Amino acid sequence: METETPKTPPILNIAWTRHAHLDAAAGRRTKAFLNIRRWIILLGVLATFFAILTQMIAPVDSVLLKLVVKILLIATPILASVFAAFSTKFYSNGAWLIMRAGSEEIKKEIYFYRTILQKNKDRRAHMEKRLAEIQRQLFRSLGGEFSFEDYDGPIPPHYNPDDPDTDAGYSDLTGEEYFKFRLEHQLDWHNKKINQFKAQRRRMNIYIYAAGALGAVIAAWGEGLVSLWVALTASITAAFLAWQELRNVDTIIKNYSKVVMELTILYDHWHNLELEERTTAEFYKMVRSCEEILWAQNTEYIRSMQEALKDSDLEEEAGLINRVVKESVESAEQAKQAMADSIVDFTKETLHETEMNVAETFESVLGALAEEASSDVVQKELEAMSKAATEMVENVVEKASSFKSSLADIAKEFAHIDIGRDTTKEELNAILARFPKSNDVKG
Repeated sequence: METETPKTPPILNIAWTRHAHLDAAAGRRTKAFLNIRRWIILLGVLATFFAILTQMIAPVDSVLLKLVVKILLIATPILASVFAAFSTKFYSNGAWLIMRAGSEEIKKEIYFYRTILQKNKDRRAHMEKRLAEIQRQLFRSLGGEFSFEDYDGPIPPHYNPDDPDTDAGYSDLTGEEYFKFRLEHQLDWHNKKINQFKAQRRRMNIYIYAAGALGAVIAAWGEGLVSLWVALTASITAAFLAWQELRNVDTIIKNYSKVVMELTILYDHWHNLELEERTTAEFYKMVRSCEEILWAQNTEYIRSMQEALKDSDLEEEAGLINRVVKESVESAEQAKQAMADSIVDFTKETLHETEMNVAETFESVLGALAEEASSDVVQKELEAMSKAATEMVENVVEKASSFKSSLADIAKEFAHIDIGRDTTKEELNAILARFPKSNDVKG
């Protein structure tokens, strides 16, 4: 007689299917949310970069290049605002965290069903009741919007029939099987994740320190518009810090570390038991303790991520891009103003020095002239010039007096003649002949 293949309990297939749908949806939404946040942060850096380029493009550069850079500068904050609005609309309630909680709670009930409840004749009814309660809770937590997304993966998820160390998911479990498929698997998984997050945190810190050091070097050695690149290094540093804060790596490492510590204690305890000591009571105790630890870790993880999500304002983060652009432009204007002020100060200083040199030269010339004027030769020349001028004036005065006297005599002599159009030619010639002659050379 052939051995019949155990029939798969329908309720377990239902439970694993619900878990798989929620787990896949949570993963997709988490990835989409992080991608949006990654783009918003990246756009902040690009906005700073384009703002710097607009200030550094020379007037002689291509008009097309200027236009492209300006379009990118305008489009960057607009695109960031669109991403922020989309994320606020569809991801602000942390739906993926709610789905994650639902999938983990269903998995917990599945392992209870296959271990502690395996001898309970009402366990199918209990599982059905718990699935209904979990789905109603999801419906309320998602604001009345509840649906299952498409899933075409294996049931149960992550099961590999070619790997004997993976759980098929349907049969009841012994203590050894539960220890291998659940406790040991979760211990290895969390320990591996801790090391990955530590490496990620270490790399992020290196990037932050490198960006900060580069900014310090540029600030120390850069001059003029070159110093604007400090704004870019500052925005890169801020981007790394924002991403590190969003991922909440420190909290996750501490949370997972506590899980590793508690599971390690259970691991050591089970290994310390002799075969005859691994009783049903010890088996059930291990199951309860392990599931409580994992569920506590899950709720703590969700709570911490909700706090990180609550503290993060997408609109404010997108608005920072506009501020970065504005401050970068202001920084460029300040650099230009500083350069202009330097030129003005230099010009003022040069003009002042020139003015002082001119004044000194003028004073020197005046001093030289005064010194020359005080010499004996110049004094004799001035005296001779003065004497000649005096004699010339006296001669002019004398001639003027003689001329005036002659005119008076002529007027008296010809007083009887009325000079007009009837005056004869002979009378006019007689009068002109009486005018005094000048010795001055004509022409």
